[in-house]
Amino acid sequence: MPLAEQRGGAGSPAAETFESTAPATGAVVGVFPVHGPDDVRAAVDRARAAAATWADLGFDGRRTRLAAYRGHLARRVHELADLVHRENGKPHADAILEITLTVDHLAWAATHARKVLGPRRVSPGLLAANHAAWLEYQPLGVVGVIGPWNYPVFTPMGSIAYALAAGNAVVFKPSEHTPAVGTWLADAWRAAVPDVPDALQVVTGLGETGAALCRAGVGKLAFTGSAATGRRVMAAAAATLTPVLMELGGKDAMIVDDDADVAAAADAAVWGAMSNAGQTCIGIERVYATERVYDAFVAEVTEKVRGLRPGTDDAAAYGPMTMAAQTDVVRRHLDDAVAAGGRIAAGGTVEGRVVAPTVLLDVPETSAAVREETFGPTLTITRVRDAEEALERTNANPHGLAGAVFSRSRARAMDLARRMRSGMTSVNSVLTFASVPALPFGGVGESGFGRIHGEDGLREFTRAKAITRRRFGIPVDLMSFARPAAAADALARVVGLVHGRHR
Repeated sequence: MPLAEQRGGAGSPAAETFESTAPATGAVVGVFPVHGPDDVRAAVDRARAAAATWADLGFDGRRTRLAAYRGHLARRVHELADLVHRENGKPHADAILEITLTVDHLAWAATHARKVLGPRRVSPGLLAANHAAWLEYQPLGVVGVIGPWNYPVFTPMGSIAYALAAGNAVVFKPSEHTPAVGTWLADAWRAAVPDVPDALQVVTGLGETGAALCRAGVGKLAFTGSAATGRRVMAAAAATLTPVLMELGGKDAMIVDDDADVAAAADAAVWGAMSNAGQTCIGIERVYATERVYDAFVAEVTEKVRGLRPGTDDAAAYGPMTMAAQTDVVRRHLDDAVAAGGRIAAGGTVEGRVVAPTVLLDVPETSAAVREETFGPTLTITRVRDAEEALERTNANPHGLAGAVFSRSRARAMDLARRMRSGMTSVNSVLTFASVPALPFGGVGESGFGRIHGEDGLREFTRAKAITRRRFGIPVDLMSFARPAAAADALARVVGLVHGRHR
């Protein structure tokens, strides 16, 4: 089926269309409908009907179908990777890594949903000892997902997979820069799960389509993008009191302590900063290296960076910027850093959409290159007195998504990791937490709130339901107007005996 005709479950074609183009060549990847408010509401209505069927399948039924979906993806890894390469611009091998991680998360979510969300008895406590108590997590119905363009498979599927495993239907609005990937994922669902095709649908379009999804009455909205857009999404969702999950930007830092393996830290910093052309919300954008290792670290990083070749071919270390406007942000940050007294140790050039791997030194903390998310293949390296100063500077940034610590001392590294103001931290590696399905993913501060992945990610797309059942009567019912006058005083004495001894 030609991309221009793919609907992914969105219904009849819209009158208006838009093009998706390859960042490497400008060639048209596909033509897609701009779905308006009526189209979006219709998709949500279909999803709501499908949600009842999907929920009724139970954990085992959903697990079987999610297994069929991941099998479909796994058998077509290269097909999907080629599409990601064309539409997003990243090398084919990096696209394969992204899809592989996605399949692993799909497997974890489907396998663990019953254990995490299924009904279980809890202790009723002293005052309700004659009751039985249960806790379960019920699906929300329809979850709206607004996805990004930088990881067009892995990131939105972090919400889609866990929402589906929790028993919800999903309406997915992919970025206008990667609608072909989003449509492919929805069409793959329809092929793999033909008995509940509308449990995953896609709507395509620009910002107004996303705004329509915010107002369409979904049970929850999961958004990934910038803090500025996130605020607009929250404002739109507030009109219907729709709860939101915000996975926003980052300005992630690496701390390189006195006893760090400098070569390993440098290798990780370069990958964390430059892979995917730096278009990674959990990528490393700033490094704080202690005086003892600073010179050696800078030398290692600049040597490794000079060996990287960005470009538009598969042999390149990383590809072009997916969104042309992002190069303007990179230029502004570079210009501001140099004007503030920073110096370029490597790179610093922007040719079209290709940004050279860039290392900046001596950049003041007040510079935009240090304070704001750059989202490009740049890295600032700052000399600090010790790891405590590094941690202080790390935590001073309003973002708090992720970070990394390098130290040979396990105790020291874990202490720094725990005190880092971020949702996730890797020790002696970068980005590793994202590849562990059991770990929650999300940030604090300007980096958003809520969690995908892991048990927290499954619960994020449910509502907690509490149930009690009286098993037998008791002589004195405290929750009755018929209770004896002395009952309250007797209760106070019991509480005093049980809890009053604690000081």
